[in-house]
Amino acid sequence: MSISYDNPTFVPDNSLPATNGTTILTVEQQNNVKGHKKDRDTWGKEIEFLLSCIAMAVGLGNVWRFPFIALRNGGGAFVIPYIIILVLVGKPGYFLEMIMGQFSSRGTVKVYDSVPAMRGVGIGQTLCIAVVATYYSSIMAITLKYIFDSFSPVLPWSECNPNWTVPCYPSSGMGKGANHTWTNGTKSSAELYFLKEVLHAKDNIDDGIGWPNLNLVVCLIISWAIIFGILIKGIKSSGKASYITGIAPFIFLIIFFIRAVTLPGALNGIAYFFTPKWEEILKPSVWFDACTQVFFTLNVFFVNVIMYASYNKFDHNIYRDSNIVTTLDTFTSLLVGCITFGIVGHLAHELGVEDVSQVFRGGPGLVFVTYPETISKFKFVPQLFSVMFFVMLYILALGSNLATTSSIVTVIRDQFKTVKNWQAALGIAIYGIVFGSFYTTPGGQSVLNLVDHYGANFVIFILACFEIYTFCYMYGVKRICDDVMYMLDFRPSIFWRVCWKFVTPAIMTGIAIYSLIFYEAPTDNGREYPPTAHFIGWCITTLAIIWLPTFFIMRVMKQTENTLLDKIKAALKPTTNWGPLNAENNAKYKDYMASK
Repeated sequence: MSISYDNPTFVPDNSLPATNGTTILTVEQQNNVKGHKKDRDTWGKEIEFLLSCIAMAVGLGNVWRFPFIALRNGGGAFVIPYIIILVLVGKPGYFLEMIMGQFSSRGTVKVYDSVPAMRGVGIGQTLCIAVVATYYSSIMAITLKYIFDSFSPVLPWSECNPNWTVPCYPSSGMGKGANHTWTNGTKSSAELYFLKEVLHAKDNIDDGIGWPNLNLVVCLIISWAIIFGILIKGIKSSGKASYITGIAPFIFLIIFFIRAVTLPGALNGIAYFFTPKWEEILKPSVWFDACTQVFFTLNVFFVNVIMYASYNKFDHNIYRDSNIVTTLDTFTSLLVGCITFGIVGHLAHELGVEDVSQVFRGGPGLVFVTYPETISKFKFVPQLFSVMFFVMLYILALGSNLATTSSIVTVIRDQFKTVKNWQAALGIAIYGIVFGSFYTTPGGQSVLNLVDHYGANFVIFILACFEIYTFCYMYGVKRICDDVMYMLDFRPSIFWRVCWKFVTPAIMTGIAIYSLIFYEAPTDNGREYPPTAHFIGWCITTLAIIWLPTFFIMRVMKQTENTLLDKIKAALKPTTNWGPLNAENNAKYKDYMASK
């Protein structure tokens, strides 16, 4: 059976012209047009896609990163560049990735059939999120341990342990040392519990990272078993999980907001959060942090958005969903900021400290020290609030990690059609357990900081720039708009076109240049990493970047054109089967494009 086109102006390369003026595709080209012979999975219900995107966006980046970044960059003044970057970079990028994913029904790598020479971008991004998945799961393991510990008759981090040879005051505010005067050298029982009982942390990794903590390894295995169980049937089963991962965190956040604002001293903390330091707003570093924060909270340019959208029905209203997700994410960041600074304000009130920033900790210290410390001061059933908080945190991490793991599964299944969902998910789970175990060692947090810098933050930003160049310049904004018109029957407004063509690439390029000029190597608790650690880090970066020039050169060399320039132009053209996945729809699309 052949596929013919009524429009004779569109003639694919090497096609056979039929005697009646139509174009008949060869068997090979028919297979290319069909793409995947098997039907691609789709979301069970449209709401499952939206909830999954919400669960992916509203995650750890909102809870432990946004409050700290806001405090470091001028408090309330940071909200202004954050919202500007959200509107000019986050929203356009999110909508763009949804378009490319839904239109093509392709995952992270296959979506670059639109510009095949740039497929290395997708491979590099996939390797980066594979790195992110390992330490996200380690955070889930630590959180799970805290959930178990929360059922103790007395919260174990609320009191000082005599075996800790460090000046300590009990986080509960009761018992021996309760009247200890606050000094910078004194640590709370919550902080010491996290460092000495949970992490068994080393000050640095000069003497090696040590052996994995068996308790955390067990929690890590349980966490990956949960992820595997959810992904065993692919997007169908993960869609069902979205009713929990996309809704439950907001219930917990509302409860904690009500509790936070009613604590003594909470309003002082919230006022501190919203008090702007206007002199900070003109600093380039503030805008850099605003951009990276948008990346982390929305998961935009982490390729997960493309993957989720690829399982949509062809005419799903992604314009509506992209606006809902990006707006809700911003609201959540501000809500979490109020909760966090309310709790920190209460903690400062309890300790008699006037400067709120003295008791504020960013990163893991916020969720595993500051929050537990405040909860331990609750007079009424602190165990209940502890369980609620860490269950919420676990669900947030689960939603983010499900998106990351699903992206890797999609890449594997797009490339190897015979691999089943459970096989790909099982392989990733084993990989996650093996490499995630490194973060459960005494030097695990030092390893996490190193890998996060070299395998995620820096390299993902560089690949994000190439992604926007690929889609907006090589594939073209005009063609993107034509695709949206064909798919959704409307043409993106001038706002989206100007952002895609000029504003978003310019901002991202400027920030990338800034990050390269003012590049700072990561440090290990204020000390330099050993040269071997930096070497391993640069190897991770190289492993992600090297695919970009490799695939570009390979694709160019495969072209049959005579001159190098013609080879490059041919390598940047979409593949023969580019377009909607459905064969009939693909044929109509090619006729549509030929008429342009």
